[in-house]
Amino acid sequence: MSLLSPPAPATAPLEQPNRRMPRGTTSLIWVVVSLLAVFLAEYLTNAVDLTSTNTVQNGLLRALPILLAGLGGVWAERSGVINIGLEGMMIFGTWGAAWGGYFAGPWIGLLAAAVFGALGGLLHAVATVTFGVNHIVSGVALNLLGQGVTKYLSTLIFQPISNNPRESPLVPKFDTYSSVGIGPWLEGLENKNWFGISDLAGIVHGLITGVSPLTMLCLALVPITYLVLWRSRFGLRLRSCGENPVAAESLGVRVYLHKYVAVIASGALAGIGGATLVLNRGGSGYLEGQTDGRGYIGLAAMIFGNWKPGGLLAGSALFGYTDGLQLTTGPKIVMALVYGVVLLIGAIAVWKLLQRKWLACVIAGACAGLLYWFYWAVDEIPSELLPYTPHFVTLAVLAVSAQRLRMPAADGFIYQRGRGG
Repeated sequence: MSLLSPPAPATAPLEQPNRRMPRGTTSLIWVVVSLLAVFLAEYLTNAVDLTSTNTVQNGLLRALPILLAGLGGVWAERSGVINIGLEGMMIFGTWGAAWGGYFAGPWIGLLAAAVFGALGGLLHAVATVTFGVNHIVSGVALNLLGQGVTKYLSTLIFQPISNNPRESPLVPKFDTYSSVGIGPWLEGLENKNWFGISDLAGIVHGLITGVSPLTMLCLALVPITYLVLWRSRFGLRLRSCGENPVAAESLGVRVYLHKYVAVIASGALAGIGGATLVLNRGGSGYLEGQTDGRGYIGLAAMIFGNWKPGGLLAGSALFGYTDGLQLTTGPKIVMALVYGVVLLIGAIAVWKLLQRKWLACVIAGACAGLLYWFYWAVDEIPSELLPYTPHFVTLAVLAVSAQRLRMPAADGFIYQRGRGG
Protein backbone atom coordinates (compact mmCIF):
# COMPACT_ATOMS: atom_id res chain seq x y z
CA MET A 1 0.00 0.00 0.00
CA SER A 2 1.37 3.45 -0.96
CA LEU A 3 2.19 5.99 1.74
CA LEU A 4 -0.10 8.45 -0.08
CA SER A 5 -3.02 6.08 -0.07
CA PRO A 6 -5.85 7.04 2.25
CA PRO A 7 -6.02 4.94 5.38
CA ALA A 8 -8.43 2.09 5.33
CA PRO A 9 -11.59 2.80 7.27
CA ALA A 10 -11.58 1.32 10.73
CA THR A 11 -13.83 -1.67 11.01
CA ALA A 12 -16.50 -1.39 13.62
CA PRO A 13 -16.08 -3.86 16.45
CA LEU A 14 -18.35 -6.82 16.29
CA GLU A 15 -21.32 -6.44 18.58
CA GLN A 16 -21.30 -8.95 21.37
CA PRO A 17 -24.59 -10.70 21.85
CA ASN A 18 -26.41 -9.65 24.97
CA ARG A 19 -26.27 -12.71 27.19
CA ARG A 20 -27.90 -11.13 30.20
CA MET A 21 -31.09 -12.78 31.32
CA PRO A 22 -34.23 -10.66 31.55
CA ARG A 23 -34.65 -8.80 34.81
CA GLY A 24 -36.16 -10.97 37.50
CA THR A 25 -35.23 -14.28 35.84
CA THR A 26 -32.72 -15.21 38.54
CA SER A 27 -35.24 -14.48 41.28
CA LEU A 28 -37.86 -16.56 39.49
CA ILE A 29 -35.41 -19.45 39.17
CA TRP A 30 -34.69 -19.40 42.90
CA VAL A 31 -38.41 -19.28 43.69
CA VAL A 32 -38.83 -22.47 41.64
CA VAL A 33 -35.80 -24.07 43.32
CA SER A 34 -37.17 -23.17 46.77
CA LEU A 35 -40.55 -24.70 45.94
CA LEU A 36 -38.87 -27.87 44.67
CA ALA A 37 -36.88 -28.09 47.91
CA VAL A 38 -40.10 -27.88 49.94
CA PHE A 39 -41.83 -30.44 47.69
CA LEU A 40 -38.93 -32.88 48.05
CA ALA A 41 -38.78 -32.38 51.82
CA GLU A 42 -42.50 -33.10 52.06
CA TYR A 43 -42.14 -36.24 49.92
CA LEU A 44 -39.03 -37.61 51.67
CA THR A 45 -40.24 -36.92 55.22
CA ASN A 46 -43.92 -37.72 54.58
CA ALA A 47 -44.87 -34.35 56.09
CA VAL A 48 -48.01 -33.73 54.05
CA ASP A 49 -48.83 -30.48 55.80
CA LEU A 50 -45.87 -28.50 54.43
CA THR A 51 -47.95 -27.29 51.49
CA SER A 52 -51.48 -27.91 52.76
CA THR A 53 -54.25 -25.37 52.35
CA ASN A 54 -54.36 -24.71 56.10
CA THR A 55 -50.59 -24.10 56.28
CA VAL A 56 -50.68 -21.64 53.38
CA GLN A 57 -53.64 -19.78 54.89
CA ASN A 58 -51.89 -19.46 58.26
CA GLY A 59 -48.68 -18.35 56.58
CA LEU A 60 -50.49 -15.70 54.53
CA LEU A 61 -52.21 -14.24 57.59
CA ARG A 62 -48.91 -14.19 59.50
CA ALA A 63 -47.08 -12.60 56.57
CA LEU A 64 -49.43 -9.64 56.10
CA PRO A 65 -48.40 -7.53 59.15
CA ILE A 66 -44.73 -8.18 58.33
CA LEU A 67 -45.32 -7.18 54.72
CA LEU A 68 -47.07 -3.93 55.64
CA ALA A 69 -44.44 -2.99 58.20
CA GLY A 70 -41.75 -3.68 55.61
CA LEU A 71 -43.56 -1.55 53.01
CA GLY A 72 -43.64 1.26 55.55
CA GLY A 73 -39.91 0.84 55.96
CA VAL A 74 -39.39 1.01 52.19
CA TRP A 75 -41.25 4.33 51.97
CA ALA A 76 -39.39 5.91 54.88
CA GLU A 77 -35.90 4.68 54.11
CA ARG A 78 -36.11 5.41 50.39
CA SER A 79 -36.59 9.02 51.46
CA GLY A 80 -33.55 8.82 53.76
CA VAL A 81 -35.31 8.37 57.13
CA ILE A 82 -34.59 5.24 59.17
CA ASN A 83 -37.82 4.08 60.78
CA ILE A 84 -37.13 1.89 63.79
CA GLY A 85 -40.49 3.10 65.12
CA LEU A 86 -42.53 0.77 62.89
CA GLU A 87 -43.32 -1.43 65.89
CA GLY A 88 -44.85 1.51 67.76
CA MET A 89 -46.82 2.58 64.69
CA MET A 90 -48.18 -0.97 64.39
CA ILE A 91 -49.25 -0.82 68.03
CA PHE A 92 -51.09 2.43 67.31
CA GLY A 93 -52.73 0.66 64.37
CA THR A 94 -53.92 -2.31 66.42
CA TRP A 95 -55.56 -0.03 68.97
CA GLY A 96 -57.10 2.20 66.29
CA ALA A 97 -58.48 -0.82 64.42
CA ALA A 98 -60.09 -2.19 67.60
CA TRP A 99 -61.53 1.19 68.59
CA GLY A 100 -62.93 2.04 65.16
CA GLY A 101 -64.01 -1.52 64.44
CA TYR A 102 -65.90 -1.96 67.70
CA PHE A 103 -67.85 1.26 67.42
CA ALA A 104 -68.34 1.56 63.65
CA GLY A 105 -67.39 -1.65 61.84
CA PRO A 106 -64.26 -3.07 60.16
CA TRP A 107 -63.92 -0.49 57.38
CA ILE A 108 -63.88 2.39 59.87
CA GLY A 109 -61.50 0.32 61.97
CA LEU A 110 -59.14 0.03 59.01
CA LEU A 111 -59.33 3.78 58.42
CA ALA A 112 -58.70 4.49 62.10
CA ALA A 113 -55.69 2.15 62.07
CA ALA A 114 -54.18 4.00 59.12
CA VAL A 115 -54.82 7.39 60.76
CA PHE A 116 -53.33 6.34 64.11
CA GLY A 117 -50.28 4.88 62.36
CA ALA A 118 -49.92 8.03 60.25
CA LEU A 119 -49.96 10.15 63.42
CA GLY A 120 -47.06 8.07 64.70
CA GLY A 121 -45.29 8.68 61.40
CA LEU A 122 -45.95 12.41 61.71
CA LEU A 123 -44.32 12.48 65.15
CA HIS A 124 -41.28 10.65 63.76
CA ALA A 125 -41.09 13.06 60.82
CA VAL A 126 -41.27 16.14 63.07
CA ALA A 127 -38.49 14.79 65.26
CA THR A 128 -36.13 13.60 62.53
CA VAL A 129 -36.81 15.93 59.60
CA THR A 130 -37.62 19.22 61.30
CA PHE A 131 -35.59 19.00 64.50
CA GLY A 132 -32.81 16.70 63.30
CA VAL A 133 -33.15 14.14 66.10
CA ASN A 134 -31.15 10.95 65.59
CA HIS A 135 -33.40 8.56 63.67
CA ILE A 136 -32.71 5.56 65.90
CA VAL A 137 -33.37 7.52 69.10
CA SER A 138 -36.64 8.88 67.72
CA GLY A 139 -37.77 5.43 66.57
CA VAL A 140 -37.06 3.78 69.92
CA ALA A 141 -38.88 6.60 71.72
CA LEU A 142 -41.86 6.13 69.39
CA ASN A 143 -42.00 2.41 70.20
CA LEU A 144 -42.12 3.19 73.91
CA LEU A 145 -44.71 5.91 73.29
CA GLY A 146 -46.90 3.48 71.37
CA GLN A 147 -46.96 1.05 74.28
CA GLY A 148 -47.68 3.75 76.84
CA VAL A 149 -50.34 5.68 74.93
CA THR A 150 -52.32 2.59 73.91
CA LYS A 151 -52.23 1.26 77.47
CA TYR A 152 -53.62 4.56 78.74
CA LEU A 153 -56.32 4.68 76.05
CA SER A 154 -57.28 1.05 76.71
CA THR A 155 -57.68 1.76 80.42
CA LEU A 156 -59.79 4.80 79.59
CA ILE A 157 -62.04 3.33 76.86
CA PHE A 158 -61.89 -0.49 76.80
CA GLN A 159 -61.72 -1.33 80.52
CA PRO A 160 -65.29 -0.18 81.29
CA ILE A 161 -66.51 -2.50 78.50
CA SER A 162 -64.20 -5.54 78.69
CA ASN A 163 -63.22 -5.22 82.38
CA ASN A 164 -59.62 -5.62 81.27
CA PRO A 165 -57.30 -2.70 80.43
CA ARG A 166 -55.09 -4.96 78.32
CA GLU A 167 -57.65 -6.01 75.74
CA SER A 168 -60.66 -4.74 73.88
CA PRO A 169 -64.06 -6.39 73.56
CA LEU A 170 -64.70 -8.55 70.50
CA VAL A 171 -64.37 -6.59 67.27
CA PRO A 172 -66.30 -7.35 64.02
CA LYS A 173 -64.10 -8.91 61.32
CA PHE A 174 -63.99 -8.57 57.56
CA ASP A 175 -65.99 -11.17 55.68
CA THR A 176 -63.97 -13.76 53.82
CA TYR A 177 -64.48 -15.04 50.28
CA SER A 178 -63.43 -18.22 48.49
CA SER A 179 -63.31 -19.24 44.85
CA VAL A 180 -66.38 -21.33 44.14
CA GLY A 181 -65.35 -22.36 40.63
CA ILE A 182 -61.93 -23.98 40.97
CA GLY A 183 -61.76 -24.43 44.76
CA PRO A 184 -63.26 -27.96 44.90
CA TRP A 185 -61.17 -29.03 41.90
CA LEU A 186 -57.95 -27.84 43.59
CA GLU A 187 -58.98 -29.55 46.82
CA GLY A 188 -59.44 -32.79 44.93
CA LEU A 189 -55.98 -32.50 43.36
CA GLU A 190 -54.46 -31.76 46.76
CA ASN A 191 -55.98 -34.90 48.27
CA LYS A 192 -54.45 -37.14 45.57
CA ASN A 193 -50.93 -36.60 47.02
CA TRP A 194 -49.24 -36.38 43.62
CA PHE A 195 -45.71 -35.02 43.84
CA GLY A 196 -45.56 -31.39 42.77
CA ILE A 197 -49.09 -31.22 41.37
CA SER A 198 -50.86 -31.75 44.69
CA ASP A 199 -48.37 -29.40 46.36
CA LEU A 200 -49.09 -26.60 43.90
CA ALA A 201 -52.83 -27.25 44.21
CA GLY A 202 -52.59 -26.90 48.00
CA ILE A 203 -50.66 -23.62 47.71
CA VAL A 204 -53.07 -22.08 45.19
CA HIS A 205 -56.09 -23.35 47.09
CA GLY A 206 -54.78 -21.76 50.29
CA LEU A 207 -54.28 -18.43 48.53
CA ILE A 208 -57.82 -18.25 47.13
CA THR A 209 -59.73 -19.64 50.12
CA GLY A 210 -60.95 -17.52 53.02
CA VAL A 211 -59.55 -14.28 51.60
CA SER A 212 -60.76 -10.97 53.07
CA PRO A 213 -60.87 -7.54 51.36
CA LEU A 214 -58.14 -6.43 53.78
CA THR A 215 -55.87 -9.24 52.55
CA MET A 216 -56.43 -8.25 48.92
CA LEU A 217 -55.75 -4.60 49.75
CA CYS A 218 -52.49 -5.48 51.51
CA LEU A 219 -51.25 -7.53 48.56
CA ALA A 220 -52.28 -4.79 46.11
CA LEU A 221 -50.17 -2.27 48.03
CA VAL A 222 -47.00 -4.06 46.86
CA PRO A 223 -47.36 -3.22 43.11
CA ILE A 224 -48.85 0.17 44.03
CA THR A 225 -45.72 1.00 46.03
CA TYR A 226 -43.53 -0.09 43.13
CA LEU A 227 -45.44 2.01 40.60
CA VAL A 228 -45.43 5.11 42.81
CA LEU A 229 -41.79 4.96 43.91
CA TRP A 230 -40.17 3.60 40.73
CA ARG A 231 -42.48 4.62 37.91
CA SER A 232 -43.59 8.15 38.76
CA ARG A 233 -41.98 11.58 38.88
CA PHE A 234 -42.94 11.92 42.54
CA GLY A 235 -41.25 8.60 43.35
CA LEU A 236 -38.06 9.64 41.55
CA ARG A 237 -37.89 12.82 43.57
CA LEU A 238 -38.59 10.97 46.81
CA ARG A 239 -35.84 8.43 46.14
CA SER A 240 -33.43 11.22 45.25
CA CYS A 241 -33.95 12.56 48.79
CA GLY A 242 -32.71 9.22 50.11
CA GLU A 243 -29.68 9.13 47.82
CA ASN A 244 -28.45 12.74 47.85
CA PRO A 245 -30.76 15.31 49.45
CA VAL A 246 -28.30 18.17 48.89
CA ALA A 247 -28.22 17.55 45.13
CA ALA A 248 -32.00 17.06 45.11
CA GLU A 249 -32.47 20.44 46.82
CA SER A 250 -30.18 22.12 44.28
CA LEU A 251 -32.47 20.81 41.51
CA GLY A 252 -35.57 22.27 43.12
CA VAL A 253 -36.88 19.18 44.92
CA ARG A 254 -38.76 20.04 48.11
CA VAL A 255 -36.84 17.62 50.29
CA TYR A 256 -38.70 18.27 53.53
CA LEU A 257 -42.08 17.80 51.88
CA HIS A 258 -41.11 14.48 50.30
CA LYS A 259 -39.62 13.18 53.54
CA TYR A 260 -42.76 14.15 55.45
CA VAL A 261 -45.02 12.42 52.91
CA ALA A 262 -42.86 9.30 52.95
CA VAL A 263 -42.68 8.94 56.74
CA ILE A 264 -46.40 9.66 57.22
CA ALA A 265 -47.21 7.06 54.53
CA SER A 266 -44.80 4.71 56.32
CA GLY A 267 -46.78 5.10 59.53
CA ALA A 268 -50.11 4.59 57.76
CA LEU A 269 -48.86 1.35 56.18
CA ALA A 270 -47.57 0.08 59.53
CA GLY A 271 -50.94 0.98 61.07
CA ILE A 272 -52.73 -1.08 58.41
CA GLY A 273 -50.32 -3.91 59.24
CA GLY A 274 -51.51 -3.68 62.84
CA ALA A 275 -55.12 -3.76 61.62
CA THR A 276 -54.53 -7.16 60.00
CA LEU A 277 -53.94 -8.60 63.47
CA VAL A 278 -57.34 -7.32 64.65
CA LEU A 279 -59.71 -7.33 61.67
CA ASN A 280 -58.69 -10.51 59.81
CA ARG A 281 -59.66 -14.08 60.63
CA GLY A 282 -58.00 -15.28 63.81
CA GLY A 283 -57.99 -11.92 65.58
CA SER A 284 -60.42 -11.15 68.38
CA GLY A 285 -59.58 -7.49 68.98
CA TYR A 286 -56.85 -5.38 70.51
CA LEU A 287 -54.55 -7.25 72.90
CA GLU A 288 -51.55 -5.73 74.63
CA GLY A 289 -48.32 -7.05 73.09
CA GLN A 290 -50.02 -8.68 70.10
CA THR A 291 -47.57 -7.18 67.55
CA ASP A 292 -44.86 -9.37 69.15
CA GLY A 293 -41.93 -7.72 67.39
CA ARG A 294 -43.42 -7.95 63.89
CA GLY A 295 -42.37 -4.36 63.19
CA TYR A 296 -38.74 -5.37 63.66
CA ILE A 297 -39.20 -8.50 61.55
CA GLY A 298 -40.74 -6.27 58.87
CA LEU A 299 -37.54 -4.20 58.90
CA ALA A 300 -35.53 -7.41 58.49
CA ALA A 301 -37.75 -8.46 55.57
CA MET A 302 -37.22 -5.04 53.99
CA ILE A 303 -33.44 -5.42 54.28
CA PHE A 304 -33.64 -8.96 52.89
CA GLY A 305 -35.58 -7.54 49.94
CA ASN A 306 -32.87 -4.92 49.31
CA TRP A 307 -35.27 -2.03 50.04
CA LYS A 308 -37.53 -3.10 47.14
CA PRO A 309 -41.18 -4.23 47.23
CA GLY A 310 -40.64 -7.46 45.27
CA GLY A 311 -37.84 -8.71 47.48
CA LEU A 312 -39.80 -7.62 50.54
CA LEU A 313 -42.76 -9.74 49.40
CA ALA A 314 -40.49 -12.80 49.19
CA GLY A 315 -38.99 -12.11 52.61
CA SER A 316 -42.39 -11.59 54.20
CA ALA A 317 -43.65 -14.83 52.67
CA LEU A 318 -40.65 -16.68 54.11
CA PHE A 319 -41.06 -15.29 57.62
CA GLY A 320 -44.85 -15.60 57.60
CA TYR A 321 -44.70 -19.19 56.33
CA THR A 322 -42.18 -20.14 59.01
CA ASP A 323 -44.32 -18.50 61.67
CA GLY A 324 -47.55 -20.06 60.47
CA LEU A 325 -46.11 -23.55 60.02
CA GLN A 326 -45.91 -24.14 63.77
CA LEU A 327 -49.69 -23.67 64.02
CA THR A 328 -50.36 -26.63 61.74
CA THR A 329 -48.91 -29.71 63.45
CA GLY A 330 -46.16 -28.42 65.71
CA PRO A 331 -42.49 -29.34 66.13
CA LYS A 332 -42.33 -32.31 63.73
CA ILE A 333 -43.46 -30.28 60.74
CA VAL A 334 -40.80 -27.69 61.51
CA MET A 335 -38.15 -30.43 61.37
CA ALA A 336 -39.42 -31.32 57.90
CA LEU A 337 -38.89 -27.69 56.93
CA VAL A 338 -35.32 -27.92 58.25
CA TYR A 339 -34.78 -30.78 55.81
CA GLY A 340 -36.10 -28.57 53.02
CA VAL A 341 -33.65 -25.83 54.03
CA VAL A 342 -30.83 -28.40 53.83
CA LEU A 343 -31.82 -29.16 50.24
CA LEU A 344 -32.05 -25.46 49.37
CA ILE A 345 -28.63 -24.61 50.84
CA GLY A 346 -27.21 -27.63 49.04
CA ALA A 347 -28.55 -26.22 45.77
CA ILE A 348 -26.89 -22.88 46.62
CA ALA A 349 -23.59 -24.70 47.18
CA VAL A 350 -23.85 -26.35 43.76
CA TRP A 351 -24.68 -22.97 42.18
CA LYS A 352 -21.62 -21.37 43.75
CA LEU A 353 -19.51 -24.31 42.56
CA LEU A 354 -20.67 -23.76 38.98
CA GLN A 355 -19.78 -20.07 39.35
CA ARG A 356 -16.35 -21.07 40.71
CA LYS A 357 -16.88 -19.11 43.90
CA TRP A 358 -15.00 -21.58 46.03
CA LEU A 359 -15.27 -19.88 49.42
CA ALA A 360 -19.03 -19.35 49.12
CA CYS A 361 -19.40 -22.96 47.96
CA VAL A 362 -17.48 -24.28 50.97
CA ILE A 363 -19.47 -22.12 53.41
CA ALA A 364 -22.82 -23.15 51.93
CA GLY A 365 -21.78 -26.81 51.89
CA ALA A 366 -20.66 -26.63 55.52
CA CYS A 367 -23.96 -25.02 56.55
CA ALA A 368 -25.93 -27.70 54.69
CA GLY A 369 -23.88 -30.42 56.39
CA LEU A 370 -24.36 -28.89 59.83
CA LEU A 371 -28.12 -28.60 59.36
CA TYR A 372 -28.27 -32.16 58.03
CA TRP A 373 -26.50 -33.38 61.15
CA PHE A 374 -28.96 -31.38 63.30
CA TYR A 375 -31.88 -32.94 61.43
CA TRP A 376 -30.71 -36.49 62.22
CA ALA A 377 -29.49 -35.77 65.76
CA VAL A 378 -32.66 -34.03 67.00
CA ASP A 379 -36.04 -35.74 66.84
CA GLU A 380 -38.03 -32.54 67.13
CA ILE A 381 -37.50 -28.93 68.06
CA PRO A 382 -38.48 -28.23 71.71
CA SER A 383 -41.89 -26.59 71.90
CA GLU A 384 -40.40 -23.72 73.93
CA LEU A 385 -38.31 -22.68 70.92
CA LEU A 386 -41.10 -22.82 68.34
CA PRO A 387 -42.34 -19.22 68.88
CA TYR A 388 -38.82 -17.99 68.11
CA THR A 389 -38.47 -19.86 64.81
CA PRO A 390 -39.22 -16.76 62.67
CA HIS A 391 -36.56 -14.82 64.57
CA PHE A 392 -33.97 -17.54 63.90
CA VAL A 393 -34.94 -17.51 60.22
CA THR A 394 -34.58 -13.72 60.23
CA LEU A 395 -31.02 -13.89 61.52
CA ALA A 396 -30.04 -16.71 59.15
CA VAL A 397 -31.48 -15.06 56.04
CA LEU A 398 -29.92 -11.68 56.82
CA ALA A 399 -26.54 -13.35 57.38
CA VAL A 400 -26.75 -15.07 53.98
CA SER A 401 -28.04 -12.06 52.02
CA ALA A 402 -25.97 -9.29 53.64
CA GLN A 403 -23.28 -9.26 50.95
CA ARG A 404 -25.60 -8.27 48.09
CA LEU A 405 -27.45 -5.45 49.83
CA ARG A 406 -27.26 -1.74 49.05
CA MET A 407 -29.18 0.66 51.24
CA PRO A 408 -30.04 4.21 50.09
CA ALA A 409 -26.86 6.28 50.23
CA ALA A 410 -28.27 8.98 52.53
CA ASP A 411 -30.34 6.67 54.74
CA GLY A 412 -30.17 8.08 58.27
CA PHE A 413 -28.46 11.28 57.09
CA ILE A 414 -29.32 14.28 59.29
CA TYR A 415 -30.31 16.76 56.60
CA GLN A 416 -30.79 20.48 57.25
CA ARG A 417 -32.33 22.60 54.54
CA GLY A 418 -29.95 25.04 52.91
CA ARG A 419 -26.91 23.91 54.93
CA GLY A 420 -25.76 20.91 52.90
CA GLY A 421 -26.37 18.50 55.77
